[in-house]
This record gives sequence, C-alpha cells and structure tokens, in this order.
Amino acid sequence: MAEQRGYSVSKDDLLKRLRKVEGQVGGIGRMVEEDRYCIDVVTQINAARAALDKIALGLLDAHARHCLSGGRASKDQTDELISTVARMLSR
Repeated sequence: MAEQRGYSVSKDDLLKRLRKVEGQVGGIGRMVEEDRYCIDVVTQINAARAALDKIALGLLDAHARHCLSGGRASKDQTDELISTVARMLSR
C-alpha cells in the first residue's frame, strides 16, 4: 500500500502491529483472571507499553522525515512534534 499521511509503513502493517498489541493486552487480562504472579503481569504490561512506544516512535519518525524535512516545517509543526515527544516521555 502507498504511503498515507506520511506513514513510512503501510496502513496494513500499522494495523497488524496494533492487533499484536491488542493480543498482548488480552493475554494480560487472561493472566489476571488466572491469578498469575504479579511480577509476570507487570512484565507483560511493560512489554505492551514498549510495543506501543515503538509504533508511536515509528509514526513520529515518518512524520519528521515526510512532513518536517527539507526546511518545510513551520514553527507550529515543530512545536507540535516536540510537544508530542514530551508527552510520551512524561509518563
């Protein structure tokens, strides 16, 4: 599939990655239902969070390369990118 909104990955690939995270989260729910060891549950939560962060960083990378490269970025676009990264880092 062609690039969409500056995504360097196809929409299908992005959705595939998100479905994988959905599966991870579902697995975490099953772990809780089965009273699995708390540390194992937290480990899986961190893995799902890391997967989402990787997806988000990939999207931000594509955005920066496609929309902000070559001096085409306005101050508002640059501020928006920095604000988005700051929100990711603040949690």
